[in-house]
Amino acid sequence: MVKQCTILFGCMALGELLVAVTGLSLPGSIVGMLLLAAFLEMGWVKLEWVKNISDFLLSNLGFFFVPPGVALMLNFDTIARDFWPITIATLVSTVLVLLSTGWTHQIVRRYGPFHK
Repeated sequence: MVKQCTILFGCMALGELLVAVTGLSLPGSIVGMLLLAAFLEMGWVKLEWVKNISDFLLSNLGFFFVPPGVALMLNFDTIARDFWPITIATLVSTVLVLLSTGWTHQIVRRYGPFHK
């Protein structure tokens, strides 16, 4: 289990280091996750090496949502005060993401490697 944690935390730390050194505007944990996926794909890390800890973390995923839920409850008055700006920003950004995803999909299908 220690080896598995070391691999996961090592990838996360490497991601944080890359973000700090390069100034990427991505969270270090996301970069670390992408590095882990790349290492798995290249065979540098074997799935068996991280399977048990990954299964454990996924089976307990609900516990990771408790702190953000508590933070939402603690800041409920702030959220209630700014309800409409938050709601409008959420709706507008959702529509923009939906439109840009559809547009990108159409371009890739038209000109990308799947084009016939």
